[in-house]
Amino acid sequence: MKKIKVLEMIDQPFLGGGQINLLSIAKSLDKTKFEVSVCSRDSGPLVDEAEKNDIRHFSVPFSKKINRKVFQEIAFILKSNKIDILHTHGGVAGFYGRWAANKNNIPVVVHTLHGIHYLHYRNCLLKHFYILLERYFSRFTDALIFVSDADRKKGKKFKLAPEDRIYVIKNGIDFSAFLAEKNSMDFKRQWKRELGIEAFQPVVGTVSRLHRQKGIPFLLEAAKKILKVFPEAKILIVGEGPQRQKLESLNRRLGLENYVLFLGERKDAQQFLSLFDVFILPSLWEGLPYVLMEAAALGKPVVATDVDGVKEMVRDGESGILVPSKDPESLARSVIQLIQDRSYALELGKELKKEISQKYTLSSMVEQIQSLYLELYGRSDSVTQ
Repeated sequence: MKKIKVLEMIDQPFLGGGQINLLSIAKSLDKTKFEVSVCSRDSGPLVDEAEKNDIRHFSVPFSKKINRKVFQEIAFILKSNKIDILHTHGGVAGFYGRWAANKNNIPVVVHTLHGIHYLHYRNCLLKHFYILLERYFSRFTDALIFVSDADRKKGKKFKLAPEDRIYVIKNGIDFSAFLAEKNSMDFKRQWKRELGIEAFQPVVGTVSRLHRQKGIPFLLEAAKKILKVFPEAKILIVGEGPQRQKLESLNRRLGLENYVLFLGERKDAQQFLSLFDVFILPSLWEGLPYVLMEAAALGKPVVATDVDGVKEMVRDGESGILVPSKDPESLARSVIQLIQDRSYALELGKELKKEISQKYTLSSMVEQIQSLYLELYGRSDSVTQ
């Protein structure tokens, strides 16, 4: 039996949730059944990870502006490599990839929405345009995957695709990758020293792309309130993104330069997660965030906003604390509570780790993706015979 050729496609090569999902699939599919390659822009952590794992990478100059050359390059890759299944991730890759696949009769087309970002656009006309665009592309999409039940509900509400093409496959992680030594006291002390943080100082913060979606301004406003109660605390913000300059400017206006550390993009964010006494997720919307799973894998107490897929992962007061989005007062109050009550904080972290490790495994996610690929390819094969 010939191997099924799969191309996983996303536009940006940084390591956000969509990219982690794509790489997890590419690395974990059954090599006896599938031949997998990936496609993105030409350089970045995603490309490095693909090369490290001997996964073939195709470079395409994706652009948010319509670019004929992008269509042509994708069409060439699809045809010359005889791709059987194209799986696009996110809006830009979904636009170019699905159009090219339709024009070149690719047998199976799958698209994953890692959060329905355009539903949160401030421009109502633009939001409506993207809803109509997704409905149009659904005509030649064999499976539209949502990563949370909340997003599936929205997808059905806005009729983004026929119901028989809608699937929910939740993200999952490999818990064995979160090594105990990286969460040990010795490891934490070493990293605190390198960052100039004393052993007694509480550390809270987030690992996040610096984008409007992530609600970092509300974390900074909450930080000011946290520091009134715990002036010795340090707040770490790990990540890069288009809002960095604005956020650093806000940080200065709030007088937090000596308390908040912007650490930029780091290859091993897990090292910084291990430092947190409380992990904070202040997002305005989410799909099903990987970083929350990673914090849970390390047993971290979590304060998060009660949005979308987050509410499916965290039980308020039992496995974490949920607060309204855009509410720095509630955010600060909850973080202060967990710094003050360490036994309660540890209990929440322990419970979240147990629940996430049972419900959101890499093996379960890959098994569902693999089954879907085989089912859809089997259907397409029978149609062409």
